[in-house]
Amino acid sequence: MGKRNVGSMMKSISLALLVVALCFGPSCKKQDPTPAPAPQQSTTQTPAQTDAPSTAAQVADAVTEKATEVAAAAKEEVRAAVEEVKEAVKPAGDMAPLEIKLPKPMFVGTPQDTRVPNLRKPTGKARPPFLAPAGCKLLSLNKPVSASDEEPIIGDIAMITDGDKEAADGSYVELGPFVQHVTVDLEQEAEIAAIIVWHYHKQPRVYFDVVVQISNDKDFITGVTTVFNNDHDNSAGLGIGKDMHYTETSEGELIDCVSQGMPKGRYVRLYSNGNTSNDLNHYIEVDVYGKPVQ
Repeated sequence: MGKRNVGSMMKSISLALLVVALCFGPSCKKQDPTPAPAPQQSTTQTPAQTDAPSTAAQVADAVTEKATEVAAAAKEEVRAAVEEVKEAVKPAGDMAPLEIKLPKPMFVGTPQDTRVPNLRKPTGKARPPFLAPAGCKLLSLNKPVSASDEEPIIGDIAMITDGDKEAADGSYVELGPFVQHVTVDLEQEAEIAAIIVWHYHKQPRVYFDVVVQISNDKDFITGVTTVFNNDHDNSAGLGIGKDMHYTETSEGELIDCVSQGMPKGRYVRLYSNGNTSNDLNHYIEVDVYGKPVQ
């Protein structure tokens, strides 16, 4: 009887445990953790986020404004520099091109270089207009001329200022060999702007020891200003010059006296010492441009 009760009790306990296991087992089973929900982003921006585009625009505007200021300043500096240069190179008074009457060319093409030391290379182009102070004019036309050779081989000394610049026979004066000179008397003191000399342009020759001087002394002893000298070895006895030899053309050789301060004088003297064709000295015409001293 007692054994039956014990057995019966054991069955009841086992049944109870089974029921408990069936009831609580699923709830006690380990499960994967549920992912935590992502935090919701706030629709309200922070002050830094709100001001970023505005700050970038302000920086861009500031850079643009500064760049504009720098460019304007640089432009003004360049303009001022250009004006300063213009003022520095601007001659006194208004400038105008000289009216130079040129003779007919006697040979065509660019002259070939001759075997002469210190020879300027021919350009083959026309000489640009020469600018001189307004009011400058030809002063030498038909003015008196004298020469170191008082009896020319060909021609008459007065032909040197007669206005005939052609290279035809009968238009030039031929002086003897060695150093010779001619002197133009302007008959009054003048400010000299330019001197143009035509020796002989029928063929492309080079004349040696070309020296041009201005003075108020007819004997050229005092107050002498040398405006051109291509005597590279002092063979004419007037000093060594720095100017270049040049080839004769119908344009003549223009001596710029404006850049030399427009020296004053009544007399203009020109020297030469033979040429590449012979030992003789020739002159077709000498033009002197300037303004009489008042």
